[in-house]
Amino acid sequence: MKALVVYDSAYGNTRSVAEAIAGSLDGVQASSVPVGEFKPEALVAGDLLVVGSPINGWRPTPKITSLLAALADGSLKGVNAAAFDTRVRMFIHGDAAKKISHALKAGGADIIAEPMPFYVKGSEGPLRDGEIEKARGWARRLLTSLGR
Repeated sequence: MKALVVYDSAYGNTRSVAEAIAGSLDGVQASSVPVGEFKPEALVAGDLLVVGSPINGWRPTPKITSLLAALADGSLKGVNAAAFDTRVRMFIHGDAAKKISHALKAGGADIIAEPMPFYVKGSEGPLRDGEIEKARGWARRLLTSLGR
């Protein structure tokens, strides 16, 4: 089993979370991959795909949205998946992770965790204190969901 953590990042915050997740998937061949370098054909049934995006206009970035649209053909059948986003803590902020999760499921993936938000300070960051540790803990819970 391998794990790919695919992300788009405007200011480096989402990349930092993706790298922390990939680095905490112990016992699995894991890597973080910018969305432009992701090759869907690298995934096979049983692999883990984690997709992350900053919230951009209440939704995932256009690059992540395009990727998800390309995967809507059922090509994720048998792939385990989870989603996260980076956002500012506000009363109303959108939910890119939930939209990503729905799109992954529509593409045939088995969703193994609730979508996870990670919070930044201001619109450009940096990440709030404790968010990298939260990402590492979430990665370990993903492994537990997979029985590892």
